Amino acid sequence: MLRVINLSSGSDGNMTYIESDKSKLVLDMGLSCQESVKRLERLGVSPRDLDAIIVTHEHSDHIKGIDVFSSKYGIPVYAHEKVWLGLDDKLKKVSINERKIIDEKFEFKDLMITPVEVPHDVKCFGFSFNQDDKKISIVTDLGHITDKIIDSISQSQIVYLEANYDRDMLYKGDKYPLSLKRRIDGPNGHLSNNVSAEAIEKLVSSGSRQIILSHLSKENNTPDLAYNFISNKIKENGIIEGVDVRIDVATTSIGSFFRLK
Repeated sequence: MLRVINLSSGSDGNMTYIESDKSKLVLDMGLSCQESVKRLERLGVSPRDLDAIIVTHEHSDHIKGIDVFSSKYGIPVYAHEKVWLGLDDKLKKVSINERKIIDEKFEFKDLMITPVEVPHDVKCFGFSFNQDDKKISIVTDLGHITDKIIDSISQSQIVYLEANYDRDMLYKGDKYPLSLKRRIDGPNGHLSNNVSAEAIEKLVSSGSRQIILSHLSKENNTPDLAYNFISNKIKENGIIEGVDVRIDVATTSIGSFFRLK
């Protein structure tokens, strides 16, 4: 059994819970320790039940609660060695013994966990979680999609994939300076709805049947806009949402469990 649930997704905080027969993991913890505990307990998971926290990158909406949570409950924190270079000054309460370095793919109890570097303005990684023939991938905070990324997450039955912004909303909005808009829209920023749709087409051809649009901007996207745009875009190439693939949207609220048996 392999199951996953979004506990929060977006610029206000990101956190995903992954559970297998023998493992309980969290990918990122961009909520406060108190709020993270509250959301885990709503799943029936005690904070001390966690085996590890895995970190994608150093931005605060992905690490906010880790320092207090790890030090309070003694939970090890895993991050790629390139990411730890930016975490050392931000996770000062995480003990040396709980700082775990990821290099290549590694076995974790009954899981095989595979990192893939993604293009962002700091060192950042997506992850795949395999148990036998079951595979879940989570890839957000990237400015563009490469063949290497697609190859790494292909054949995932479930994929959490960034759909951060609608390009028209981004450039027509008046809250961001032009320099920030260009950074978001640049090769090391975030994925637009359009690019996310192109990636989904490739993933569906590799066998993905459940996509969860993730890390939506509250300023430059909406769940309905992302869902409708992407569903219509992939339909142009003969992929029907609800028939060939199921598309859901992650928000800052606790989502639904997705299971692979």
